[in-house]
Amino acid sequence: MPRRDPGAGDPCVRVGVGLIIRRGDQVLLIRRQNAHGAGSWSPPGGHLDVGETFEQCAVREAREETGVDVDTVRFVAVTNDVFEPEGRHYVTVWLEGEYLAGEPAVRSTRELSDVRWFPWDRLPEPLFLPLENLLAGRGYPAARSTLRRNLSSANPPIRRPRSIPGSES
Repeated sequence: MPRRDPGAGDPCVRVGVGLIIRRGDQVLLIRRQNAHGAGSWSPPGGHLDVGETFEQCAVREAREETGVDVDTVRFVAVTNDVFEPEGRHYVTVWLEGEYLAGEPAVRSTRELSDVRWFPWDRLPEPLFLPLENLLAGRGYPAARSTLRRNLSSANPPIRRPRSIPGSES
């Protein structure tokens, strides 16, 4: 039975984009706050804006939330994420990118309380539901443990967009 999304007139499925930012064998995670999954750890990400590509969204969210720039953005998988307690449903498009520049810092205090690098074999808990689904292989295509190794072996790189609408500064 569908539940209503708070603040929406009708039940809806939203599109989220998550960006796995790698630096060697580490991944950049944020601690979420003031949103569904508050208190959990997640890669940077957010809602896809109208007219925006997945890659543009991922690069924008990483910059807005953490101040980090990425390059060589690639598609990884899609997860179907139902947040039962909150009555929310998301389709999350997962991308990965290489760390390029910027010192990670909390740039959006409304959305996150912490940002840190973690080794893949020592991820913090609790993890954000979409990240749990991705790591468990509950995605399309199923990423499973290959995510922890080299995600990019089967996917051609997509170079970082030269300009992102609204990011000129």
